[in-house]
Amino acid sequence: MAKLPFNIGIHPINWVGEDVREHGDHYTYEQVMEEIAQLGFKGTEVGRKFPTNEKDLRKALDRYRLQLTTQWKSVLFSDPDQHEREWKSYREHVEFLKRFNCKVVSTAEIGGSILNQDPRRGQDETFVKRLDDDGWKYLVEGLNKAGEICREHGMHLVYHHHAGTVVEQPEEIDRLMEMTDKEAVSLLYDTGHGYYGGNDPLQLLKKHFDRIKYIHLKDVRQDILGRARQEKYSIRQCIREGIFTVPGEGCLDFAPIINYLIENDYSGWALIEGEQDPEVYNPYEYAKRSKAFLEKLAGVCL
Repeated sequence: MAKLPFNIGIHPINWVGEDVREHGDHYTYEQVMEEIAQLGFKGTEVGRKFPTNEKDLRKALDRYRLQLTTQWKSVLFSDPDQHEREWKSYREHVEFLKRFNCKVVSTAEIGGSILNQDPRRGQDETFVKRLDDDGWKYLVEGLNKAGEICREHGMHLVYHHHAGTVVEQPEEIDRLMEMTDKEAVSLLYDTGHGYYGGNDPLQLLKKHFDRIKYIHLKDVRQDILGRARQEKYSIRQCIREGIFTVPGEGCLDFAPIINYLIENDYSGWALIEGEQDPEVYNPYEYAKRSKAFLEKLAGVCL
């Protein structure tokens, strides 16, 4: 049977929520890693229940024979007063991931975010505070320097366009790619967050394929998205309502996406993400079904 040119892993967010903390809070990292390994996946990101101590994290990954692919890194580059502090923190994060043989650093600007990550904002504010021209200039300056730090270590900064942040809509993703140094800043392509932000996932993939070095495969429930738009849900409320799910369970057409990746020899990691309540949507069963769905689309055994 044919082999994919890229690796498929799975994110622990399928078990333990990151933005909605009550989702899966009862899980231990051992349970999560064991189920990931049982499903046959080899790659995963750092989840919030994973050990924070480097030695313990390495021991756990080795026990379940898992490769760490990356870990989310929030940055506040849109504020120039934070640059030096942010670059120092970023370098430490890069060096940490390098010791785990990660190749990319998942990176997202939190200035203006409505996910309660921007320390200057309250919880679940409805609207993102979009960047002005100065904000964009400082963001790009910060990212280009952070990307250079990654390159010094043989890694790539992959920018995660994300719902509820200042880079989610088509024009924002385009602007980021146009303004940043293509040698320093790459893209984390996320099907679900892309669709939520108003992008056509396939067109987004084709337009920026040359910059894409990491992928999240996430599906969207159209009925919940429609209700969220009408009733003006915050992104956290969207997640609580079940707007996101694993590939094969929502409205997105993954066949042309997977075919395009195969035909164009994408060679990085692609991680399955669901980000849904594990009490309602059993993460092991949904991951198993999604894996089978992707295997059928690609004509391979993962």
